[in-house]
Amino acid sequence: MVLMASREILIPEGVNVEINGNVIKVSGEKGQIEKKFDLPKDMKIEKLDKKIVVSSTSERRKSLAMVGTIAAHIRNAIQGVTKGFVYRLKICFSHFPITVKVEGDKVVIQNFLGERKPRYAKIFGKVQVKVEGSEIIVSGIDIDEVSQTAGSIERATRIVGYDRRRFQDGIFIVSKGE
Repeated sequence: MVLMASREILIPEGVNVEINGNVIKVSGEKGQIEKKFDLPKDMKIEKLDKKIVVSSTSERRKSLAMVGTIAAHIRNAIQGVTKGFVYRLKICFSHFPITVKVEGDKVVIQNFLGERKPRYAKIFGKVQVKVEGSEIIVSGIDIDEVSQTAGSIERATRIVGYDRRRFQDGIFIVSKGE
Protein backbone atom coordinates (compact mmCIF):
# COMPACT_ATOMS: atom_id res chain seq x y z
CA MET A 1 0.00 0.00 0.00
CA VAL A 2 1.81 3.11 -1.26
CA LEU A 3 0.59 6.54 -0.15
CA MET A 4 0.10 8.84 -3.11
CA ALA A 5 -1.26 11.98 -1.47
CA SER A 6 -1.10 13.14 2.12
CA ARG A 7 -1.44 16.33 4.14
CA GLU A 8 -0.23 16.94 7.69
CA ILE A 9 -1.95 19.28 10.14
CA LEU A 10 -0.15 20.26 13.35
CA ILE A 11 -2.24 20.27 16.53
CA PRO A 12 -1.46 23.39 18.64
CA GLU A 13 -1.29 23.42 22.45
CA GLY A 14 -4.67 23.46 24.20
CA VAL A 15 -6.47 21.70 21.35
CA ASN A 16 -7.72 18.12 21.68
CA VAL A 17 -8.54 16.08 18.55
CA GLU A 18 -10.39 12.75 18.64
CA ILE A 19 -10.75 10.62 15.52
CA ASN A 20 -13.41 7.90 15.53
CA GLY A 21 -13.69 6.37 12.05
CA ASN A 22 -14.85 9.20 9.80
CA VAL A 23 -16.00 11.48 12.67
CA ILE A 24 -13.57 14.07 14.03
CA LYS A 25 -14.10 15.98 17.29
CA VAL A 26 -11.96 19.07 17.83
CA SER A 27 -12.20 20.79 21.21
CA GLY A 28 -10.42 23.85 22.53
CA GLU A 29 -10.87 26.87 24.78
CA LYS A 30 -13.80 28.32 22.78
CA GLY A 31 -15.82 25.09 22.40
CA GLN A 32 -16.12 21.86 20.47
CA ILE A 33 -16.72 21.11 16.77
CA GLU A 34 -17.72 17.71 15.42
CA LYS A 35 -17.35 16.98 11.70
CA LYS A 36 -18.44 13.85 9.85
CA PHE A 37 -16.77 13.08 6.52
CA ASP A 38 -17.86 10.63 3.81
CA LEU A 39 -14.50 9.07 3.10
CA PRO A 40 -13.80 6.90 0.06
CA LYS A 41 -12.29 3.43 0.66
CA ASP A 42 -8.79 4.53 -0.32
CA MET A 43 -8.64 7.46 2.15
CA LYS A 44 -7.86 7.56 5.86
CA ILE A 45 -7.40 10.07 8.68
CA GLU A 46 -4.93 9.28 11.48
CA LYS A 47 -3.61 11.04 14.57
CA LEU A 48 0.14 10.67 15.08
CA ASP A 49 1.64 12.37 18.17
CA LYS A 50 0.87 16.10 17.73
CA LYS A 51 -0.30 16.00 14.11
CA ILE A 52 -3.14 14.68 11.97
CA VAL A 53 -2.37 12.95 8.68
CA VAL A 54 -5.00 12.83 5.91
CA SER A 55 -3.86 10.41 3.21
CA SER A 56 -5.03 8.53 0.13
CA THR A 57 -3.61 5.53 -1.72
CA SER A 58 -5.22 6.52 -5.01
CA GLU A 59 -3.54 8.77 -7.55
CA ARG A 60 -6.84 9.93 -9.03
CA ARG A 61 -7.32 13.67 -9.25
CA LYS A 62 -10.58 13.48 -7.26
CA SER A 63 -8.83 11.71 -4.36
CA LEU A 64 -6.05 14.30 -4.31
CA ALA A 65 -8.63 17.10 -4.18
CA MET A 66 -10.54 15.30 -1.41
CA VAL A 67 -7.38 15.04 0.74
CA GLY A 68 -6.83 18.82 0.49
CA THR A 69 -10.48 19.60 1.21
CA ILE A 70 -10.65 17.43 4.34
CA ALA A 71 -7.35 18.87 5.58
CA ALA A 72 -8.73 22.40 5.12
CA HIS A 73 -11.91 21.51 7.08
CA ILE A 74 -9.81 20.17 9.95
CA ARG A 75 -7.55 23.28 9.90
CA ASN A 76 -10.65 25.53 10.01
CA ALA A 77 -12.05 23.55 12.96
CA ILE A 78 -8.76 23.93 14.86
CA GLN A 79 -8.67 27.68 14.11
CA GLY A 80 -12.33 27.99 15.17
CA VAL A 81 -11.85 26.42 18.63
CA THR A 82 -8.73 28.52 19.30
CA LYS A 83 -9.56 31.95 17.79
CA GLY A 84 -13.10 31.83 16.36
CA PHE A 85 -14.47 33.56 13.26
CA VAL A 86 -16.07 37.00 12.85
CA TYR A 87 -17.93 38.42 9.84
CA ARG A 88 -18.88 42.10 9.76
CA LEU A 89 -21.81 43.34 7.68
CA LYS A 90 -22.73 46.96 6.90
CA ILE A 91 -26.33 48.24 6.75
CA CYS A 92 -26.67 50.67 3.80
CA PHE A 93 -29.74 52.75 2.95
CA SER A 94 -30.41 56.02 1.17
CA HIS A 95 -34.01 56.96 1.95
CA PHE A 96 -35.89 54.44 4.11
CA PRO A 97 -34.05 53.69 7.38
CA ILE A 98 -33.64 49.92 7.84
CA THR A 99 -34.34 48.44 11.28
CA VAL A 100 -32.51 45.19 12.14
CA LYS A 101 -33.31 43.06 15.21
CA VAL A 102 -32.31 39.59 16.40
CA GLU A 103 -35.25 37.46 17.56
CA GLY A 104 -34.38 33.92 18.62
CA ASP A 105 -32.91 32.05 15.64
CA LYS A 106 -33.86 34.77 13.11
CA VAL A 107 -32.67 38.22 12.07
CA VAL A 108 -35.64 40.51 11.34
CA ILE A 109 -35.07 43.27 8.75
CA GLN A 110 -37.85 45.88 8.78
CA ASN A 111 -38.64 48.86 6.51
CA PHE A 112 -36.28 47.69 3.75
CA LEU A 113 -37.03 49.97 0.74
CA GLY A 114 -40.18 51.06 2.61
CA GLU A 115 -41.72 47.55 2.53
CA ARG A 116 -44.41 46.87 5.10
CA LYS A 117 -43.63 43.17 5.54
CA PRO A 118 -40.37 42.37 7.34
CA ARG A 119 -37.71 40.16 5.76
CA TYR A 120 -36.15 37.30 7.72
CA ALA A 121 -32.70 35.67 7.72
CA LYS A 122 -31.95 32.38 9.49
CA ILE A 123 -29.21 32.06 12.12
CA PHE A 124 -27.44 28.70 11.71
CA GLY A 125 -26.13 26.64 14.66
CA LYS A 126 -24.47 28.27 17.66
CA VAL A 127 -23.72 31.64 16.05
CA GLN A 128 -23.97 34.97 17.88
CA VAL A 129 -25.39 37.93 15.94
CA LYS A 130 -25.09 41.47 17.35
CA VAL A 131 -26.42 44.68 15.83
CA GLU A 132 -24.34 47.75 16.71
CA GLY A 133 -25.61 50.88 14.95
CA SER A 134 -25.15 50.39 11.21
CA GLU A 135 -23.01 47.27 11.65
CA ILE A 136 -23.95 43.62 12.18
CA ILE A 137 -21.35 41.33 13.79
CA VAL A 138 -21.70 37.58 13.20
CA SER A 139 -19.34 35.43 15.30
CA GLY A 140 -18.86 31.77 16.20
CA ILE A 141 -16.43 28.84 16.16
CA ASP A 142 -17.68 26.93 13.09
CA ILE A 143 -16.77 28.76 9.86
CA ASP A 144 -19.54 26.97 7.94
CA GLU A 145 -22.27 28.22 10.30
CA VAL A 146 -20.83 31.76 10.55
CA SER A 147 -20.51 32.19 6.78
CA GLN A 148 -23.96 30.65 6.10
CA THR A 149 -25.55 33.06 8.59
CA ALA A 150 -23.76 36.10 7.10
CA GLY A 151 -24.74 34.99 3.59
CA SER A 152 -28.34 34.47 4.69
CA ILE A 153 -28.50 38.03 6.07
CA GLU A 154 -26.97 39.46 2.88
CA ARG A 155 -29.32 37.41 0.67
CA ALA A 156 -32.40 38.57 2.62
CA THR A 157 -31.90 42.12 1.31
CA ARG A 158 -31.27 41.14 -2.30
CA ILE A 159 -33.06 43.47 -4.73
CA VAL A 160 -34.79 41.96 -7.76
CA GLY A 161 -36.34 44.03 -10.53
CA TYR A 162 -34.52 47.27 -9.76
CA ASP A 163 -31.33 48.73 -11.18
CA ARG A 164 -28.49 47.90 -8.69
CA ARG A 165 -26.64 51.07 -9.71
CA ARG A 166 -29.59 53.20 -8.65
CA PHE A 167 -30.96 51.26 -5.64
CA GLN A 168 -27.90 50.50 -3.52
CA ASP A 169 -29.77 49.70 -0.31
CA GLY A 170 -29.02 46.44 1.51
CA ILE A 171 -26.82 44.65 3.99
CA PHE A 172 -23.37 43.71 2.70
CA ILE A 173 -20.43 41.68 4.04
CA VAL A 174 -17.50 44.07 4.48
CA SER A 175 -14.93 41.93 6.33
CA LYS A 176 -14.16 38.35 7.33
CA GLY A 177 -11.59 37.21 9.85
CA GLU A 178 -10.73 35.82 13.25
